[in-house]
Amino acid sequence: MAMKKNHTEEDVYILAIESSCDETAASVVKNGREVLSNVISSQIALHTVYGGVVPEIASRKHIEKINQVIETALSEANVTLKDIDAIGVTYGPGLVGALLVGVAEAKAIAYAAKKPLVGVHHIEGHISANFIEHPELEPPFLCLIVSGGHTHLVIVKDYGEFEILGRTRDDAAGEAFDKVARAVGLGYPGGPKIDKAAKEGNPDAISFPRAKVEGNVYDFSFSGLKSAVLNHINHGKMMGEEINVPDLAASFQKAVVDVLVSHTMAAAKEYGIKKIAIAGGVASNSALREGMALACKKTGADFYYPSPIYCTDNAAMIAVAAYYEYINGARADWDLNAVPNLKLGER
Repeated sequence: MAMKKNHTEEDVYILAIESSCDETAASVVKNGREVLSNVISSQIALHTVYGGVVPEIASRKHIEKINQVIETALSEANVTLKDIDAIGVTYGPGLVGALLVGVAEAKAIAYAAKKPLVGVHHIEGHISANFIEHPELEPPFLCLIVSGGHTHLVIVKDYGEFEILGRTRDDAAGEAFDKVARAVGLGYPGGPKIDKAAKEGNPDAISFPRAKVEGNVYDFSFSGLKSAVLNHINHGKMMGEEINVPDLAASFQKAVVDVLVSHTMAAAKEYGIKKIAIAGGVASNSALREGMALACKKTGADFYYPSPIYCTDNAAMIAVAAYYEYINGARADWDLNAVPNLKLGER
């Protein structure tokens, strides 16, 4: 059994489970910042055949893998369940069947081991990924969360306390990446493939629209951009023209990044915030990182982002979020359920 070090305050060990989409993940994190293990079983190869995540297949794979992933996470962290102070689990948003596997597992472990249970919002997890590698980062700060299912711009007022400034009205940025990648034959997952192709292309080759949303300057809309890209492809096919994929990828990516960066910097200026973070799967996009870093440098803001392994779905970020919820007194009851459309800030 792992020995706990003597501190003035007792160390807190969180075991967390993440199964909201197509990654089965478990992690042990100490004191909310130190990752002792981060085990991820990815299903990307399985779903690539279908061009996207198939919920039924994802759920079955989670059931197959979850026990093994948790055992590995405990083993790699050199701890047992006796050392764990609380069990954290993603309970929404996400695919309902996939979420249910993780929630049921977390409840079973917490009940059997007589440990407190903490339900974690998936987006709160993504935000919390920034705390892992930036020990100096403390709220308040501005965070842009960009993933396959979500595009949110939020002020992180405190641990677990958020003010949502903007969100997507239709397609999330990551969803648009996937659809455009599929349309030009790059395949799934779209984000990394568009990013790679764009490096060979001219971002100013094609002029694509940057949508402004009526009613809230910080809301996002990517369906018009996606349609413009698809129309460009279809028009080219009708005219018998060959599509320059790198140019299209670079121009599309620039249109997305321009909107994400401009919204974020406008909000930072309006609210007088000098600490800016990004999170979510698309936060590993090289053009977004470069664009945001440049904009922050120009305005003298500090810029934070997680390593790619903490951008995509993982349980370490869920453990970090669970730690702050746990020390703030949050506890889930045994009736905790999967909430596929859970909104940030809801309980």
